[in-house]
Amino acid sequence: MAKKKGCLGCSLPVAILVIVVGLVVTSAGALAGPLGRAFNISGFPEFMTLDLPKPQLPSDAVFHVLSFPVTNTLLATWITIVVLVGLALLITRKPKLIPSRAQSIAESILGYIYNMCVNTAGEKDGRKFFPLVATIFLFVLFNALLALVPGFGSIIFHSGDHHGELLRAANTDINTPLALALVTFCTVEFMGFKRLGLGYLKKFITWGEFCRAVIKLFKGKPSMSLLSGFIMGIVGLLELVGELIRIVSLTFRLFGNMLAGEIVLLVIAYVVPYFVPSVFYGLEAFFAVIQALVFSVLTIVYISLSVASHDAAEHHKAA
Repeated sequence: MAKKKGCLGCSLPVAILVIVVGLVVTSAGALAGPLGRAFNISGFPEFMTLDLPKPQLPSDAVFHVLSFPVTNTLLATWITIVVLVGLALLITRKPKLIPSRAQSIAESILGYIYNMCVNTAGEKDGRKFFPLVATIFLFVLFNALLALVPGFGSIIFHSGDHHGELLRAANTDINTPLALALVTFCTVEFMGFKRLGLGYLKKFITWGEFCRAVIKLFKGKPSMSLLSGFIMGIVGLLELVGELIRIVSLTFRLFGNMLAGEIVLLVIAYVVPYFVPSVFYGLEAFFAVIQALVFSVLTIVYISLSVASHDAAEHHKAA
């Protein structure tokens, strides 16, 4: 078979044309941006110039339902839900024995998440927790990917004297990562109490050995377990603090990474618009997959740890 000539499977003239067009577009974008204005280069049409981006943490209220503000990130969340439900109905409407391309992609993604759940929590618990973990993964992923669609951040609404973005990535509003973190936290604690009952609190309240050592001390029987009991009590408090810190870590890991990615895209699109930002769009899509995977992995790990403590206790009693 004859080898293809040229560059990257294209003929040499086509490859040269693509490179030249890319350089021209990149140069024009750079000159139309702040670099050109720094050298007093003007004459570009208004549509080629971009305003200085002004990222902000609070989301904008687009309208109000009674006294409840409907923000641009909440609208983006609703769009994500509609898209996910629509894709689910479309893919599962007529499943085929020989799957179509869309069905194959969906089965591959869900199969990967399912195997991750089973490998982490075991067959029984993995199947039980799979719907929650898969939902979190898809919700975080599509929140991020839909934010890369043209229109997010570029469509401006006007309401009286106020104006702002009509749509904004939901993951860049701290309320969305916080809500997901609280769902994970509540699920972890619920499963812990469901498996162990009030005995689940034993990993937080570990002052038993210390109290027994104090009682012996008052009886005139000092014990070396006084120090170890005090250390165990502190360990229980640290365990409780660590449990609460999970909410903070899950929230700010997702919020910080998604917000930073959006700011990077805004800055790059402002400095060198039109061509170079497309590369960063690909990187942002890749990081969206990573963040969704990290959040879902931590969710199943935290839940499986709360369940595994019960199995360990039973094994200890049997031994």
